[in-house]
Amino acid sequence: MIDDVQFLEYVVKALVSYPDDIKIKRTVDEMGVLMSLDVHPDDMGKVIGRSGNTAKAIRILLRVVGMKNNARINLKINEPAGANAQSWQERRGPIVPNTSKTLDEAMEDLNLE
Repeated sequence: MIDDVQFLEYVVKALVSYPDDIKIKRTVDEMGVLMSLDVHPDDMGKVIGRSGNTAKAIRILLRVVGMKNNARINLKINEPAGANAQSWQERRGPIVPNTSKTLDEAMEDLNLE
């Protein structure tokens, strides 16, 4: 029998720069097993990956482990304390509003009367 907590810890520790800051909480309810993962804020990008692909892969692997143990395993990756949309905007820059025009507006601009 594969221990899902040890498996998740092994996979995540191989990805992150701060392996001592990993915290995994396992809860069981009628929906199955929920594993909550906390990592160092600097490691969030490594755990989630580009377009969430790393997180998706970890979830797929946990599903396989769950099938071997006759359990449904879900993974929740918790945001670091103090993280919010504003701090994300500060790191990434301002969000540019949609400046595209409708077809009618573009046709009016082309009308050279």
